[in-house]
Amino acid sequence: MIGFRFASPAWLLLLLLLPLAARWLRSRRGDAPMPALRHADASLLIDLPAGWRTRAAGWLPRLRWLAIGLLLLALARPQAGHARQVVSGEGIDVVLALDVSGSMAALDFQPQNRLEAARAVIGRFIAGRPYDRIGLVIFAREAFGHSPLTVDHAVLERQLTQVALAADLDLDDGTAIGLGLANAANMLRASQAPSRVIVLLTDGSNNAGRVDPLTAAEAAAALGIKVYTIGIGKPGQVPVPVPGPFGPRVMYQESDLDEDTLKAIAAATDGIYFRATDSQGLDEIYRRIDALETSKLELSSYSRYRELAGWLLAPALLLAALELWLRHGPLRSLP
Repeated sequence: MIGFRFASPAWLLLLLLLPLAARWLRSRRGDAPMPALRHADASLLIDLPAGWRTRAAGWLPRLRWLAIGLLLLALARPQAGHARQVVSGEGIDVVLALDVSGSMAALDFQPQNRLEAARAVIGRFIAGRPYDRIGLVIFAREAFGHSPLTVDHAVLERQLTQVALAADLDLDDGTAIGLGLANAANMLRASQAPSRVIVLLTDGSNNAGRVDPLTAAEAAAALGIKVYTIGIGKPGQVPVPVPGPFGPRVMYQESDLDEDTLKAIAAATDGIYFRATDSQGLDEIYRRIDALETSKLELSSYSRYRELAGWLLAPALLLAALELWLRHGPLRSLP
């Protein structure tokens, strides 16, 4: 980052006092040079045209104060340069597997539906891990890699905003937990990170896909991947918007979260199962996962600045020399 600073800014305070000092000196003795000759009749001088020496003499105080101002700026040591922050260490590779089936439209996470609440919390999770590679998998009846592993979190966050319910993405509805988990594990297969993690979020039970969730969990465990599973949704009947002839209407449907399978997946991979029944609880779960999976990073900062005082000191000395030469040379008063 390119920056500018004063290494000795206290001198700038004196710079602020220059106008007061100039006014005080003028009140004490004035800036006009003392005449060398006294005329018995001052009226003789009234009609004399002002010569260039007279006009130039008025600039002598300005040259002097400008030289002093530049000198004070130089003493404040202006510097320009750059500062950098270097990150060293090893981050974590994380794949977020997100259920986008129709049941994620349930309105028990008011004022949002389940998917909107999950998307908001995941966005904060991504923002809090700037040095980790993070990927995104979405699943309904099928599973898709929505974003590959990347440290470009600006791109990832834009991809996250495009995540929608299966129907809005022209996907067949369903909940292929096993396929979503297998897809996430495959994204981490070639990863060389010291820690590889999947965070799988769903509100249902596996009812689609050709991959059994526990088989996918065993494959992830064989690759050394830890899986955190999150079941979301309130138990019992929940409000779900459904299309109708006169627009969407709300109906109540029974939650079908398969907690046993999610617990088994977490246990098989040395992970943890969490349950969230509201947005606050979901946010807390992702904060806990964030605390459990810390990156081993070292941040070091350094800065390099170059002095700019010379660019001010040289003209200050030139102006001071010019003022002295004019005062004691061409503009010198007669003896």
